Amino acid sequence: MGESSKPSGYKEYVAGLLAGVATVVIGHPFDTVKVKLQKHNTELQGIKYRNGLHCAARILATEGLRGLYTGATSSFVGVAFESSLAFGIYSQTKQLLQGGVQSNGPQPRVIIPSAAFAGAIISFILCPSELVKCRMQVQGTDSLVPKSSSYSSPLDCALKTIKSEGVPGIFRGGSTTLLGESLGNAVFFSVYEYVRYYMHLQLNTSSSDHSNLIDMGIGIVSGGLGGVACWSAVLPLDVAKTIIQTSPDKFSPTNPFQVLNSIYMRAGLRGCYAGLGPTIVRAFPANAAAIVTWELAMKLLGIKND
Repeated sequence: MGESSKPSGYKEYVAGLLAGVATVVIGHPFDTVKVKLQKHNTELQGIKYRNGLHCAARILATEGLRGLYTGATSSFVGVAFESSLAFGIYSQTKQLLQGGVQSNGPQPRVIIPSAAFAGAIISFILCPSELVKCRMQVQGTDSLVPKSSSYSSPLDCALKTIKSEGVPGIFRGGSTTLLGESLGNAVFFSVYEYVRYYMHLQLNTSSSDHSNLIDMGIGIVSGGLGGVACWSAVLPLDVAKTIIQTSPDKFSPTNPFQVLNSIYMRAGLRGCYAGLGPTIVRAFPANAAAIVTWELAMKLLGIKND
């Protein structure tokens, strides 16, 4: 099958959707632990978890494996759609900015705006999905949410949020999501492109035989390191987003820097990085799975990944 580097209209989006599904399957349990750590370990009241393992153990003991996948329905829809747009918009914007000219290596002036633009666009879809997911995840084990205020399903959560807070309520934390996604995508794709380029360069000089297994290995390393770099950069914004989106008070602050300052006063720098352990542990395999799935799908669909 011949591979084309020209925009295909829809194939990049299909590949991105499959990458999103892989991300949720691998990463959602870690995300549940992360959200609970961010909620509990930055509040004055309620249980404080010693670490991610302590949190995961309590969830498994009280809710079983199913508890780690709380909110996964919303996540599958949101992340699959978000990933489809992120990879599709990034690929096509990058091709547009390159003007059809083959580059000899990664170009920051192309990668950064392409990735940031994709992040800004997907934030509008991701924000409602993340709000529902986070509100579902902070229920259950050691929950600070009263039983009377709990949600029976993602749809129930979305409907109750709109009923009590209006349509703007479902987009609570939107500016924080936009900032985090734009920055995070720029970091992720920059690291991914550079690591991928230099690994291929090294392998080109040492061997001309590039098997699918080697390509998969490069995808795992470049995607995994991109994910770790991305989450290391945006985690404080993600902590602020979790607090903003799970607050029962619709009049509570929505400025992420104001929220982070409040967290810092209560819990110090450690509070601003609540959930760091499970986030980094999740970031490598989840993003590696996303990149490997994306590159494989691109290859099967006949798209050249420059």
